[in-house]
Amino acid sequence: MSASQRRPSLAPAAAPRTAVVWDDLEPYLSAAPLSVLDIGGGTGGSAVRIAGLGHRVTVVDPSPDALAALDRRAHERGVEVTGRQGDLAEVPDLLDPGSVDLVLCHGVLEVVDDPVGAMAGLRSVLRPEGRLSLLVAQRHAAVIARAMAGHFAQASALLATDPASVPADQRVRAGRRFTAEEASSVLVSAGFAIDSIHGVRVFADLVPGSLLDLEPGATAALVDLERDVASRPEYLPLATQLHLLAH
Repeated sequence: MSASQRRPSLAPAAAPRTAVVWDDLEPYLSAAPLSVLDIGGGTGGSAVRIAGLGHRVTVVDPSPDALAALDRRAHERGVEVTGRQGDLAEVPDLLDPGSVDLVLCHGVLEVVDDPVGAMAGLRSVLRPEGRLSLLVAQRHAAVIARAMAGHFAQASALLATDPASVPADQRVRAGRRFTAEEASSVLVSAGFAIDSIHGVRVFADLVPGSLLDLEPGATAALVDLERDVASRPEYLPLATQLHLLAH
């Protein structure tokens, strides 16, 4: 099936940076109302949209300011989202075992000291048939981006699989990055079985915004291209992010 024949993405206006992730989630979010946990969901960019589809959403985030913004956004959209202050390691203490149908862990694993332990904690709150949506920054693309920006020491630091081994003055503030193999290994070690791995933002971060603004149809064509390459393994090393679904 070509990209143009697929159902529209749940992402607003099928945004090039998010369309692949929402495409992956659509089969689950189109089902009966689910109990959804959004780890580090912050101000509710995803949570409020999911709640608008009729699902019960809980956001766990360490920032009280972000949770306050989440509450305001949910109120403005006329939906209910539960916000709870805490971090990834505290999830097993905040939620009952086997109480969640879908967990979103997007952009959080990069700053966790014990990725396997953190994922095992998430698995404990998932129902047996539940799914984990894991979005992580991808190592190879990050190395290239830092090098092209002239930050050569940071590019070299990103090659290390253990951030603690990198001198403090060379560490990248946003934390570790993962290859597809490394992210898969974390999930398998935590007891998950992987359903799919897709590349996200393979080209979206490389295309000038001015081109998308000025060229008619360019954004839609870029979304189609992102969808076309997302599942091709040869493009995974070029993706800014990796999206893994697991159970």
